[in-house]
Amino acid sequence: MTAQLIDGVKLSQQIRASVAQRAAALTERGVTPGLAVLLVGDSPASQVYVRNKVKACQDAGLHSVLEKYDATLTEAELLARVEALNLDPSIHGILVQLPLPAHIDANKVIEAISPLKDVDGFHIGSAGALMVGRIGQESGGFIPCTPYGCMKMLESIGVDPRGKHAVVIGRSNIVGKPMAMLLLQASATVTICHSGTPDLALFTRQADIIVAAVGKQNVLTADMVKPGAVVIDVGMNRNAEGKLCGDVDFAGVSEVAGWITPVPGGVGPMTITMLLVNTMEAAEREANATP
Repeated sequence: MTAQLIDGVKLSQQIRASVAQRAAALTERGVTPGLAVLLVGDSPASQVYVRNKVKACQDAGLHSVLEKYDATLTEAELLARVEALNLDPSIHGILVQLPLPAHIDANKVIEAISPLKDVDGFHIGSAGALMVGRIGQESGGFIPCTPYGCMKMLESIGVDPRGKHAVVIGRSNIVGKPMAMLLLQASATVTICHSGTPDLALFTRQADIIVAAVGKQNVLTADMVKPGAVVIDVGMNRNAEGKLCGDVDFAGVSEVAGWITPVPGGVGPMTITMLLVNTMEAAEREANATP
């Protein structure tokens, strides 16, 4: 048995085409969806991520603003810039690229972003809205992009989480916790595993759906997977040869799983795509709320 691939690149292209149509329709109404990306410092990885996000915006017909700052930027200066963007009517989404330099409190910066423009979905208002099932209602809020993309991947292969056992490996605020919430809302039975879980395989062998999101190579191997399970690999690591790889032993698990995401070409493109979807959603909400 060889697992079928969940092609994140192909699915991304389909969703981005839809975003481009929505952006064109909104632009005709006089509103061009706008995303501001703030990059502090000179991390090579962050620069690549930011460049990809800005290019994706431009390709889909969204207005994007990239603001680069030296690592010496003060917390107060960054907070002031976020506040100015909160008040800028041409900007519908604000993204502060993480990680930030050590002297800046990332939580404080994230909380400074208006929940109406929190397209990363990291604001405590978005987290609360997700927790109680009210994303997009009067509280605003957005689904974090990576878990959102994972749910779209499940949808694309016709897998309904209802009644299935889903195991999420990882408990971060960015992926693990919101992923578990989304699966729970889709009526899966959800187990969250993490570094304090004594026997990871005990849980993963029972799982119909496994989402690996810990940033550790080969955390999931073939002997830990039930035949036919869906495996979504959120990890982004480099192996001994310097090649990109995920958290899953792809070669081994592919022989057991029913479906699997590759790294690269799986979850990565979907994360950026759902950022575009959230920015589009923010712009449409704003346009529809304006008389």
